[in-house]
Amino acid sequence: MNPHRHAIEKLYAHLHSSAQGLSQTEALKRRAKYGANQIEKITGQPFIVRLLREFTHFFALILWLAAALAFVAEWREPGQGMAMLGYAVLGVIVVNGLFSFWQEYRAEKALVALRNLLPHHTTALRDGMTVQLLVAELVPGDVVLLAAGDDVPADCRLIEAFGVRVNTANLTGESKPKARAVSAESEELAALRRDILHAGTSLISGEAKAMVYATGMHTEFGNIARLTQILREPPSPLQKEIARLSRWIALFAIVLGAVFFLIGHLIGLSFWSNLVFTIGIIVANVPEGLLPTVTLSLAMATQRMAKKNALVRHLPAVETLGAASVICSDKTGTLT
Repeated sequence: MNPHRHAIEKLYAHLHSSAQGLSQTEALKRRAKYGANQIEKITGQPFIVRLLREFTHFFALILWLAAALAFVAEWREPGQGMAMLGYAVLGVIVVNGLFSFWQEYRAEKALVALRNLLPHHTTALRDGMTVQLLVAELVPGDVVLLAAGDDVPADCRLIEAFGVRVNTANLTGESKPKARAVSAESEELAALRRDILHAGTSLISGEAKAMVYATGMHTEFGNIARLTQILREPPSPLQKEIARLSRWIALFAIVLGAVFFLIGHLIGLSFWSNLVFTIGIIVANVPEGLLPTVTLSLAMATQRMAKKNALVRHLPAVETLGAASVICSDKTGTLT
């Protein structure tokens, strides 16, 4: 049943509840059925897998190979400075990998921030009496009592409302409070209905009595939390270009090394001397500074944007936004 399209009496019947709320026994049964009213963490890739991914992409593999070749050259002909070059390349790989992983880790903190937007306690009706409950204990069919300053603990349908105005900024980005009232409407979009309160919003003024019809990850707020965890952005134009450049660099370095190895063989160089020289040619053609230069450039750009109140969660978004020719925003300035 869509709770937005029917009169409140039909919602009572569908949820097997009333304006007096649920009994404690029924609430416990529904808690077992629907789970806790909280934002859940969707199981993703393990920590170690996400960390290793930063050290195993194509360009990183090229750098690993360059470092290995440098150490091989140092082993064959010590004192040529190839070991120092190898350690420098390893340092680039480690620093860039850790920095990129840190940026992704910070982005995942958005889920923690979403969890903190939900209140910890709320007032509800159980067995016809007013009780204080943990928000996690709310279930569909519960009736909650809200006053000015309270955060809405779940998606609710208004039963009674007196001068209610709601701050919906956390959900819609709208900066001005919206009036809410008990009224029959034909509007099907829940976000636009005046008789709906959403989890994650808060009462600026007034008092309300409302029936919970969705909890936890089934709320609109929970859906946003789910999207922040499961959506994976496609590679940005810059990432695609770096991948393409990496393939060309690898091909060019190998071909050039093979050519010089052949030349050395023709002019009579010994095998190992020729091989060390070839390794030097290959390593010299790998731009070890490319990855940290790109990463630090994007990081500096995010800092400059932050000073202008533009927050960027993912570094590649800086370059992608810079490639935009048209930006659509609503009257509040929220990018849509």
